[in-house]
Amino acid sequence: MQRFWISVMGALLSMSLITAAVAASNAKVTPLTRAERCTNLSRQVDEALETHAAATQVTAAKALQRKGNRFCANKKQAQGIRMLANALKLLGVTPIDPVQ
Repeated sequence: MQRFWISVMGALLSMSLITAAVAASNAKVTPLTRAERCTNLSRQVDEALETHAAATQVTAAKALQRKGNRFCANKKQAQGIRMLANALKLLGVTPIDPVQ
């Protein structure tokens, strides 16, 4: 009889773990807006410029960052995002899109 209850408890525990895993996988991820992506990429460029100050492309990366920020401020976020991503690539850094 004791083995029966142990297996019942084990089954209940397994079902609750599966339910928790399914609930976690159904959580909605809110994609970033283009304006938020602009802000995040600009921050990444700032950090990359500090850590890669000796890179040969620093001047070009700063120019791309300025252009990218200008595009983002003028409601042309897609173009700004491309500029900022290119600035990071010039510095040898892969752009990171954080998930909210």
